[in-house]
Amino acid sequence: MRKTDTTGRLAELLKDLRLPAIRTCYREAAQRAARESLGYEQFLLELVEREADVHRQHRIERLLRQSGLPLGKTVQSFDIKRLPGSMAAQVRTLACGGFLDRRENVLAFGNPGSGKTHLLCGIGHELVQAARSVFFAPTALLVEQLLAARRDLRLYRLIKKLARWPNRATGSVASAAGRSWLLLIAGRRFARGGY
Repeated sequence: MRKTDTTGRLAELLKDLRLPAIRTCYREAAQRAARESLGYEQFLLELVEREADVHRQHRIERLLRQSGLPLGKTVQSFDIKRLPGSMAAQVRTLACGGFLDRRENVLAFGNPGSGKTHLLCGIGHELVQAARSVFFAPTALLVEQLLAARRDLRLYRLIKKLARWPNRATGSVASAAGRSWLLLIAGRRFARGGY
């Protein structure tokens, strides 16, 4: 088989296998491997690492789009100095995501404008960067959707849809009705050990 046939066939197979990073960089990596006398395994490892990096980055981008998190509300954009020292340490601990593995709920309480939603969104961003799925919705919108679903006899379907997201964040809850609906969802998660 001629080199052009091999190159064309290889590009075709890499496209069929959906390995875009390898397809774009294998020639350069092969030339470098030949120059530096790299072994086959080292050459293959470099290609697969590049492909894995691209897949991971695409996954994070997809998770961020699906999350509904506001882009500007990150832990870095929050003035962490406003918090007491123990609270700042707790935010860092929550951003690691251990509470998700233990299937624990996180509730944030405080005065209006104190940054509860910003911090929860920031923690959500950190979780997304760790390739964990997160769903964010403003509380008022979520409660409105729950009430409309109840009215339209679609409540079970909406709760089932929300159950697909093991990690959810919402903003402040102003009304007693809103609190009861959100406690229903959180209670269901707690009772079942997560969805």
